[in-house]
Amino acid sequence: MVVLDVTAPLRKRVARVAPWFGPAFVAAIAYADPGNFATNFTGGATFGYQLVWVLVAANLMAMLIQSLSAKLGLVTGRNLPELCRDRLPRRVTAGLWVQAELVAMATDLAEIIGGALALYLLFGIPLPIGGLITCAVAVALLALHSRGARRFETAITGLLAVIMIGFVYTGIRSGTNAGALASGMVPSFSGVDSMILAAGILGATVMPHVIYLHSALTTSRTTADPVRLATALRWQRADTLLALGAAGLVNLAMLVIAAQLFHGSGLPGTDTIEGIHHGLGVTLDQGAAIAFAVALLASGFASSSVGTYAGQVVMQGFIGRSIPLTLRRLLTMAPAMIILVLGVDPTVALVWSQVLLSFGVPFALIPLIWLTRRRDVLGDHVNHPLTTAVGAAVAVLVIALNAFLLTQILI
Repeated sequence: MVVLDVTAPLRKRVARVAPWFGPAFVAAIAYADPGNFATNFTGGATFGYQLVWVLVAANLMAMLIQSLSAKLGLVTGRNLPELCRDRLPRRVTAGLWVQAELVAMATDLAEIIGGALALYLLFGIPLPIGGLITCAVAVALLALHSRGARRFETAITGLLAVIMIGFVYTGIRSGTNAGALASGMVPSFSGVDSMILAAGILGATVMPHVIYLHSALTTSRTTADPVRLATALRWQRADTLLALGAAGLVNLAMLVIAAQLFHGSGLPGTDTIEGIHHGLGVTLDQGAAIAFAVALLASGFASSSVGTYAGQVVMQGFIGRSIPLTLRRLLTMAPAMIILVLGVDPTVALVWSQVLLSFGVPFALIPLIWLTRRRDVLGDHVNHPLTTAVGAAVAVLVIALNAFLLTQILI
């Protein structure tokens, strides 16, 4: 009797395309980091479904931006900071490096605080000790990269899956108001506070450090063969759409859960991470609360390692220098540890760190658009004029929002 293995063709297809997937999933973890938890849950609990449109628009922007970043690294074999160093004046490059390091610190602040909060919620571990544990796990995850990029990509993708499973479970339990969700797609604000949160959502979604990082992640898949390069670019787009689409659904689930369960509920403290954890236990059950905390822990561990890796890419690319990974981890963790030791409200720190990130987006986005529109950089793979126009419009929109926020904060 002959047994036909009907799964063999499928396995062959998967084996053929699998090597092209991975970089975008590493980048995508930054779109589901603890800063996203803070901004999305706070936005939903405070303003209901009103800011859904901000989240959807930010995710579409992220897909475009990350696709351009991945293409830049794949075609040139060099990352965005390296190309900036090659083609911009030294003073400009130095300035870009300084602001990128500040962005890296703001990123680390969110990720370390998020991991520490998760450990506190799950096991009662004091926040400063939880912060140290998060940093140690991040370094351990990065050690996988030295043993092969695929190992690191697989580990980060697995942690992203944990986050998704947690929110799929909680989202199904909480339900959705379809009418309110549709109305949330109409652009509107409710005063300056909603605009600050919108900037935080934008900063948490269009993460500037990952714009630099994605171009570095795809350099390992570059090829001089035009046919293979065309194939790589096609799968890179699929990788980006799939990974960021998954991250976008996670973000949407966060906001919808908060809007559905907490907005107008009268439950106290649902604008904080601890309050959200408690509120999920009250409105649903302890299973939902635990799923939230586990997802936050996976997010803190994964995003912290990705953030540290991005910091190395930024320093090496912009100034051609690098420092030991442990030393970088110690330097960038300092602001987060100070906040944890001083007892500053961690959710407030998370939200404002994401607002700061929104101010870093143009410094990464403008050089990216400038480089990807140049034929002497990308050759036949240069941007279509419409792509450049949309990218420029995104940059103008982000700069305008940041300028408005500055005037509101300073006046």
